[in-house]
Amino acid sequence: MLIRDVRPWGGQRSDVEVADGRIAAVRPHDPAAAPAPDSVEGRGRLLFPSFSDVHVHLDSTRIGLPFRPHTGAPGVWAMMLNDRENWRDAEVPLPERVAGTLERMIANGTTRVRTYAQVDVDCKLEKLDAVVAAKERFAGHADVEIMAFPQAGILREPGTVDVLEASLRSGATVVGGIDPCSLDKDPKGHLDVVFGLAEKYGVEVDIHLHEPGHLGVFSTDLVIERVRALDMRGKVTLSHAYELGSISESVSRRLIDAFAELDIAMATVAPSVDGQLSLADLTTAGVRVGLGEDGQRDYWSPYGNCDLLDRTWQLAFTNGFRRDDLIEMALAVATMGGASIMSHDVPRLTSIADRPGVAVGDRADLLLVDGETPTSAVMDRGKDRTVLHDGVVVADGLAVVEF
Repeated sequence: MLIRDVRPWGGQRSDVEVADGRIAAVRPHDPAAAPAPDSVEGRGRLLFPSFSDVHVHLDSTRIGLPFRPHTGAPGVWAMMLNDRENWRDAEVPLPERVAGTLERMIANGTTRVRTYAQVDVDCKLEKLDAVVAAKERFAGHADVEIMAFPQAGILREPGTVDVLEASLRSGATVVGGIDPCSLDKDPKGHLDVVFGLAEKYGVEVDIHLHEPGHLGVFSTDLVIERVRALDMRGKVTLSHAYELGSISESVSRRLIDAFAELDIAMATVAPSVDGQLSLADLTTAGVRVGLGEDGQRDYWSPYGNCDLLDRTWQLAFTNGFRRDDLIEMALAVATMGGASIMSHDVPRLTSIADRPGVAVGDRADLLLVDGETPTSAVMDRGKDRTVLHDGVVVADGLAVVEF
């Protein structure tokens, strides 16, 4: 396959040859060359790596359904109960909602997904099964990892541990935890279960951390201790971790250095909050950082639209980025930053100037999108998009290609 007349990361007009699912050559565009039958016409569009959404809750989606009044109360437990009271009553069955949301994500340019599937004593494996079905349906369009997520905590409700373990025998490849101190109020017991299951089943760990300030740092230090003691380098992600940068510069530096040393990744959803660790500092330290959309118009929030380019704009905006190099760094995080969390064959970003994913040898998971420059693409979020996964066109014009 030849992708004609594209501008990799906003550079010179080029023709990109793809073979065996990887980029085989990048040459200056030859306008006189006759297009081959299987060529993709770039028409001068920008070429980026496709997006990697490493924090999305496909299991709670209401994408495509009518808007409804938000009924959740503040706090993780209250919001979880709101979801529990409503998710079965949606206008469309859950498997159809999950598959439709994943399809829309692919159409917008996301070909790598780490999604959460809530498992608890209420839904048991019902949400997990819906996510597994969507993963299988779009196996040729996107790589999907599934995290078994104890949204309601692990220790509060008897039987949760059994359901969590069952999920790891039923398609989940990552085991989750959430707020070890504030939700279960037993950080040792909570983390014993999470890391014990990770060791038993050889899976990775992803901890949702909403805990504020010093409490969040305390839980993070417990995670760091376990990663070091169990030699789980490269197998743990912290999601959210909103306030780890709120204590002091020395604490922030210590945590960033520990994350880099132990290869502990971070997933952000670009929240509008103070106290986050610096995205630029994390990147230059070599910490794997990825972006996600979190919930998608669900019972937790009306936000989310399956477009990670929109969320990249939000990442740049909430961080106050104006310089082109920083906005492009946000785009690198949203694409190859997340890819490096899902596959350690993908190198970490180590500089705000890194622009990976479109060179010879790189996997041909690619996005063509209209725009003048990478920054303008983030600002304008054009809709003239073509999406490739493993060198195959899987979406064009915001529609998934069926095969």
